[in-house]
Amino acid sequence: MAGGEGTRLRPLTSTQPKPMLPMANVPMMEHIVRLLVGHGFEEVVVTVAYLSNSIRTYFGDGSEFGVKISYVSEDSPLGTAGSVGNARDLLSDRFLVISGDVLTDIDLGAALQYHDEKNATVTVVLQRVENPLEFGIVTTDNEGAVTRFLEKPSWGEVFSDTVNTGIYILEPEIFDYIPIKTVSDFSSDVFPRLLSAQRPIYGWISDGYWEDVGTLAGYLKAHRDILEGRVKVTVDGFQVRPSVYFGQGCQVHPDARVEDCVIIGPNVRVSAGAHIRRYSVLGASTRVGDDAVVENSVIADHCYLGPQSHVTGAVVGSNCDLRRGVTLEDGVVVGDDCYIGEEAIVQPFVKIYPSKNVQSRSIVNTSIVWESRAVRTLFSGSGLSGLANVDVTPEIAVRLGMALGSTLPPRSIIVASRDTSKAARMLKRAVMVGSNAVGVSVSDLEVGPTPLTRYHVRYSLATAGFRVFLGEDPDTVEIRLFDSNGAELSESEVRKIERAMAREDFRKMPSSEIGDISFPGRVVEHYSESLLDVIDVKSIRERNFRIVMDYSFGTVGLLLHSVLGKLNAEVLSFNPYAATGRAISLVREEQRNKVSRVVVESGSDLGVIFNPAGESFELIDNKGRVLIGQDFVYAMVELFALEHVPGSQFYLSVESSNKAIARARDRGIDTYFTKSSSQAMCHDVLEASGKSRSQPLHNEGRDPTSISLGLSPSGSMVLSGVVAGPDGVFNLAKVLEVLARHGRSLDEITRDVPPIFVKSAKTHTPFELKGSLMRYLLESEASEGVLLIDGIRTSDSDGGFTLIAPDPEDALTKVTVESRDERETVDKLSRAIEWVSSMLREI
Repeated sequence: MAGGEGTRLRPLTSTQPKPMLPMANVPMMEHIVRLLVGHGFEEVVVTVAYLSNSIRTYFGDGSEFGVKISYVSEDSPLGTAGSVGNARDLLSDRFLVISGDVLTDIDLGAALQYHDEKNATVTVVLQRVENPLEFGIVTTDNEGAVTRFLEKPSWGEVFSDTVNTGIYILEPEIFDYIPIKTVSDFSSDVFPRLLSAQRPIYGWISDGYWEDVGTLAGYLKAHRDILEGRVKVTVDGFQVRPSVYFGQGCQVHPDARVEDCVIIGPNVRVSAGAHIRRYSVLGASTRVGDDAVVENSVIADHCYLGPQSHVTGAVVGSNCDLRRGVTLEDGVVVGDDCYIGEEAIVQPFVKIYPSKNVQSRSIVNTSIVWESRAVRTLFSGSGLSGLANVDVTPEIAVRLGMALGSTLPPRSIIVASRDTSKAARMLKRAVMVGSNAVGVSVSDLEVGPTPLTRYHVRYSLATAGFRVFLGEDPDTVEIRLFDSNGAELSESEVRKIERAMAREDFRKMPSSEIGDISFPGRVVEHYSESLLDVIDVKSIRERNFRIVMDYSFGTVGLLLHSVLGKLNAEVLSFNPYAATGRAISLVREEQRNKVSRVVVESGSDLGVIFNPAGESFELIDNKGRVLIGQDFVYAMVELFALEHVPGSQFYLSVESSNKAIARARDRGIDTYFTKSSSQAMCHDVLEASGKSRSQPLHNEGRDPTSISLGLSPSGSMVLSGVVAGPDGVFNLAKVLEVLARHGRSLDEITRDVPPIFVKSAKTHTPFELKGSLMRYLLESEASEGVLLIDGIRTSDSDGGFTLIAPDPEDALTKVTVESRDERETVDKLSRAIEWVSSMLREI
């Protein structure tokens, strides 16, 4: 298979397909052809698409390589299986599928023997890797039979470090499961059909070398592995000493220094004083000037490196001209046919696309042209976060806006909002500018809470939205992204934007099609009207609630003032105006103590402490008890169970107490686990409620009191209602509604909350061991009673649970346990941490 564009390897693949990228001075696909010939294959069918002529021209009919080669063109992308399906007329016997753009020395003969022994319809060649996130995970039983395929998982879905290499041995009957001229992938479409049909699919774990070479870092790593002898491939030329190869006709001056682990291609000239350091590869006919230095770099064919030039950790395409004193720093990639003038400095991770000129003595710190640029990973959850004006600069924000807009159709509309901080104002404007540049218009709410942003995205013509706000650390800023429903973007959608931003794959629009900015009116009023339409206003007004409210200096006050006045609630307010700086300085424990005391002293019905964005709150009952964490989850289960009718569905995060789960199910409510992230909970609740942006949120077609509810000990609560996500204002209105309709005080609900003992801790886990750890843990557990959602969760004999989950951002594993009392929980957590540590020592 040789149809890949290799977009993550731009600009190297801007002018050639990925299979033709040089690897130790020959195309990657040539190494694969050599591997096939070495295992006795005589006929090869190559599927081609992107820049296919370069492949056809180089390999021809295959006679030069000792094999017969045929080609099948792909007019439009058909997926891995669809592409192979195009060649069905040429594949009447058993055949092997392998990518032409990987580096491997896997023993294909042993794989074929295993396929025979198992009498398999399909054998998938598997490999264990350190980071399985970018690959498809495959799990097998003790006999090697495949039980599950999972493409590009999140860390919460990683249950093994065994991944699909894309090498398959297939019987011709496979074509019965591949539709003709239809987009289809093996792992996500064809193989699941085979599993459903109970056809034998087996996984064979190879101990050979396999590298996907999917990134520029992977490209350099593959070269290092060749030079260190980690992979069995043939390096052309003469081995003049261990790990040093000279091509035919090369000339190395006696005063030049050549270290170990170096390949110098044919007809290369290395001048006096030049220093070719470890892990360097020089392509054919390249010239290296006096006193030039090359280290840990790959230089393609026909390049010129001028005197005193210095190339470290870089990749340079073919026919490039680097003049005297040029410096290329770590991570720099220069495309084909580029000229870089004297004493120019190209700073780390800059990419220069083909046929570009860089002026002498210039300092290049941004990529040239319109393709990928390596950026620090700032994405997490459903957006981007980091230190304001350090990590998340206006430049980064502009590029985020361009990336977000470029993933949307031209002339789309996105909604923007922020908190009151100067940093959020600056960065919101930068994102808007970037979005406008790629032909996307912005509906600017200016200052507004998150629920209002979600609402306006969902009920306007918007395609997406974002909100900029400071975190609990006043130096940290977050830019959260929303889809067309107003729900947080899924991990896959965020990855798409991250890839577009990393590649700088931005749409270029003429000036006449640049996006516009508008300022919608009466959005708060529309939100309030929508909310009041879906709650029992009459019952709440008749109850005459007295509420102690702490707004936490947040923008949520814009909504609460509009709603509470219409509910006939008497409100004693603290910190009511929006001031982000003051909100960050608040101490939550002091807020709780103050509101609790005032609730009791004033005889109020309840107290509420909102987070500044308006997404969540803490409740204090009329006796002064503060409801947070597991107590909050249990109390909300108890409260909303009063409204239960058939059709209600509760979604509790995997960190929730077994007591809350049991209570909901005792009340006859359909209760499910969900991931801990708020975007996963939003998705589940939205799907359960059967509502999209095109449907009004009036529970039409369902019992009017049925509920779709999501809860997490983190304080996140999602109800099917006005917006698709955590909405503290609507959630509070629903709490008041249920209390009013059933004549209950909040204390009558909370008095039934039992003591709950849940504790968690984190232990250091290197990223490269996370997949192995989860596999070891899963293999050590009985298959029954194990929940594989956002980690590995087991229900224990003490009535509690143990949850072990890899941290998605840091080199940590989080362990959460529940037991009968405080002491047992502490001991159980200690034992679980030690168990994880012992597993890590065994890996």
